[in-house]
Amino acid sequence: MLYQIYEAQRSLMEPFADFALAASKLYSNPLSPFGQHPLAQRMSAGFDLMYRLGKDYEKPEFGITNLDVDGVEIAIQERIEIDKPFCELRRFKRFSDDPHTLETLHGQPAVLIVAPLSGHYATLLRDTVRSMLRDHKVYITDWRNARMVPLEAGEFHLDDYVNYVQEFIRHLQQQYGNCHVISVCQPTVPVLAAVSLMASRGETTPATMTMMGGPIDARKSPTAVNNLAMNKSHDWFEVNVIYRVPPGFPGEGRRVYPGFLQHSGFVAMNPDRHLSSHYDYFKHLIAGDDASAEAHRQFYDEYNAVLDMDADYYLDTIRVVFQEFRLVDGTWDVRNPQGQLERVRPEDIRTTAHFTIEGELDDISGAGQTEAAHALCYNVPKERQKHLEVKGAGHYGIFSGRRWREVVYPQVRDFIAAFHDIAPVPARQAAGRTPVAAARRASDVARTTAPRASSRKRAASK
Repeated sequence: MLYQIYEAQRSLMEPFADFALAASKLYSNPLSPFGQHPLAQRMSAGFDLMYRLGKDYEKPEFGITNLDVDGVEIAIQERIEIDKPFCELRRFKRFSDDPHTLETLHGQPAVLIVAPLSGHYATLLRDTVRSMLRDHKVYITDWRNARMVPLEAGEFHLDDYVNYVQEFIRHLQQQYGNCHVISVCQPTVPVLAAVSLMASRGETTPATMTMMGGPIDARKSPTAVNNLAMNKSHDWFEVNVIYRVPPGFPGEGRRVYPGFLQHSGFVAMNPDRHLSSHYDYFKHLIAGDDASAEAHRQFYDEYNAVLDMDADYYLDTIRVVFQEFRLVDGTWDVRNPQGQLERVRPEDIRTTAHFTIEGELDDISGAGQTEAAHALCYNVPKERQKHLEVKGAGHYGIFSGRRWREVVYPQVRDFIAAFHDIAPVPARQAAGRTPVAAARRASDVARTTAPRASSRKRAASK
């Protein structure tokens, strides 16, 4: 019922927001009689702020259409490489008329950026994508708003997320021989699981795996986000934050964790900071500081745009990552597309170089949570491991903004380049594939119940 109330309130606010926008323009226009009033600038600023507080924020665009690389302008075209029910694999194809530049672009590494499915859209990583495009072929997971996915598409679990990532990695490997993977925040866990499963099967794993600000081991330096997930029961989350999508959307009836509830949680973490930011925006408008006002708009256009998450995926994540710590305890079994359970064994990764990155002031993923991946992947040679703590950076600072561009990105670029030309070695060959190891993996795959019913059948039975 809460979702329906929210939608009714949003529909009620929409005309008032439109009126506030019109009034703001009316008072800001010097040719308007209202624009001649002594308080016109303040009135315009007030109505503008009212509009932004009441408007509905849609999914933003990446908006990356061109890029300057060493003085040569490169055109960027977005295209969908793989279209899945809950995710699009989006590619940023680069074009140039300069033969030398085109040859350089052709030989650069292919990188899969796995964006978080934790409230915001993949466009939150726009700055990450823009930087990476200078030296890499870039693909990104663009997760869909669950309320836009019809029930006929079936359920979506954390296991399905892991399987999606494996499919995307294989797609890049088929095109380029191998690839590099970057995961930001939440996907560090399923990405590590995906690569681990590929290694256990003897598949070729990505050349490098960069993990940024993620809860690999959420027990280390727990933050407010971790504490909430740890201190509330699994049933509490199902009862208090899961609702069904109301009529009027393609996903009507789907169980989701609504975006508006997630946004409320984001704001509640730092209410004073957001209040101060909006007041500063009001003052910038009065002072005519267009640059600062536009920076505020760009940030909150992204920050306020949120998506619904499928309930099964969200509840799986709470249980597996934040309550039972199955990855670090070695007890996580992932169901593959054939319905079999496979044990996640990071120790089977032997050739994939990995780079962990944390922000010194990160209040979402605490210190040591991402670095914990090194202890799990203990069969990766030390010379293929690297860790970076970014001084003065919060959670967003490690993948967006000045510190990302000046401190983090150069090291990510150099790390990828260091292992790009090394020929891929199948995990089976690297591990020696001893009879004991083979038997152990076979027993893991055999440890299964009957395959899960198809997503379509399960959805129809509800």
